[in-house]
Amino acid sequence: MSSSVARSHRAVVSKMVSAVAAHFLLFLVSVNLIPIAAELQAADGGAGAALGKSRKRVFPVPRTEEPNPISEAYSYCNTPNRTEQAWEGHSPVDYKLLSVQVMIRHGDRYPLYYIPKTKRPAIDCTLSTSRKPSHPLLNAFIRHMGQGARGHWESPLGSVPRLPNHSACEMGELTQTGVVQHLRNGQLLHRAYKRHKLLPADWSPRQVWLETTGKSRTLQSGLAFLYGLLPDFDWARVTARHQWSTLFCGAACDCPARNRHLEEEQRRQYRLRVSDTELERTYADMARTLGLLTRQLRAANPIDSLLCHLCHGIAFPCVPGGGGGGGGGCLTMAQFAVIRRQQLDDEADRRRAGLYRKYAVLAMYPYLNRTAGKMERVAKDNEAGRQPRGEEVFSLSSAHDVTVAPLLSALGLEGARFPRFAARVVFELWKSPPGTRGPAAAAVAPPKKRAKARDGELFIRVLYNGEDVTFHTDFCRAHDRHARWPLCPLKNFLSFVRRDMFAVVNATSYQEACYRRPG
Repeated sequence: MSSSVARSHRAVVSKMVSAVAAHFLLFLVSVNLIPIAAELQAADGGAGAALGKSRKRVFPVPRTEEPNPISEAYSYCNTPNRTEQAWEGHSPVDYKLLSVQVMIRHGDRYPLYYIPKTKRPAIDCTLSTSRKPSHPLLNAFIRHMGQGARGHWESPLGSVPRLPNHSACEMGELTQTGVVQHLRNGQLLHRAYKRHKLLPADWSPRQVWLETTGKSRTLQSGLAFLYGLLPDFDWARVTARHQWSTLFCGAACDCPARNRHLEEEQRRQYRLRVSDTELERTYADMARTLGLLTRQLRAANPIDSLLCHLCHGIAFPCVPGGGGGGGGGCLTMAQFAVIRRQQLDDEADRRRAGLYRKYAVLAMYPYLNRTAGKMERVAKDNEAGRQPRGEEVFSLSSAHDVTVAPLLSALGLEGARFPRFAARVVFELWKSPPGTRGPAAAAVAPPKKRAKARDGELFIRVLYNGEDVTFHTDFCRAHDRHARWPLCPLKNFLSFVRRDMFAVVNATSYQEACYRRPG
């Protein structure tokens, strides 16, 4: 970025103040957070003391001045140029880590949309250690991907390239930044779990589960993450499984009520957007500069391309004057900020309306139910004294913003920041030492069971981008208020997934919530 552009960016940033009460970035239709029905099958466009310290970054402290739209956008870029603290793997002494399940959003990508009459951002999507950002594992990762034919690939993943490979990026292609982001993510978890010996050196094919949508950016992100976690992993023991839906709902995707809630949310969003006169004027000014009709500019979803310019330090697009009816000139940071401001307004209204939460609960139940089932099976094997070689000790789901965003909402994490590039949600299953019981469990347990306590109890931790958010979830928010125990009982999560989460749609099961007639 040139010094003049940088000065311009800083000047605009310093002036941005609006009246928004929201505290995190949410891109809805503008960046495909809310998919239309057809898009549901396509891609998106430590415990105790550590807990209190970690919450501040994921859930910003309430403040009277609103968030700065530009600085929030830079956070969304998630440029891998800083040291990151990961709280994964933290627990009380002598607790045993039984399993880890991770949902990631793909890393940095090239835009999905092109702004007419402008030059596309000049970004090289081949991988090179001589280009920044880089990573110490990058060369070895490139070599290892060349051996991928030895792995097992569910159709159609076998025909998807394992590395981004175009010198001029294609639309939606993963960039080198995106690869580095997930090499870092995987390496962070490698270090966090190394002392817990989560996976034995001779781990079996069933102990590691990898699933992804059919887009190259999700497959490549998942492989980069896996390589950071398990450097030089044995390809013969890896199977890449295909999820046809961005909701990762498998065979349980049919849910008419979910689609109705989605349509209601889209209507709310549309009404709010068209009532924003400042936004309308901004789109008209941008269209005039480019010599386009306003509706043409809207259809090009300019925020997607402008975000790419911002994240990669590229000046916003310019066009010469005198042609096509346009006045000529450049799109500006101030115009970008207006669009971002409206997105923050929309997020505040979304939380008040509650429609998206209803959609999210039904959208993510199948994934959460599978997560709960995996935890139960691993715990059962452990209780029987068996090494869980037949169960998924580590699971990785490589997904999109339209997957991670409803997952956060379904868990009750309404205040969490919108999933940035390479965001991660981690579910950890822990077991306390034999003979120990939490204060809450001991208080309600029958006297005979209090005396026995033969085996340790099971607990769950939920982390978002390395921060422990367990006690912000719906299923453990009350436990935080009434118990001193530093971890959340697994039974809270199981009750939530199997019954309690459906309270927001006035139902007690997924079947009832999906198929009950409206009214």
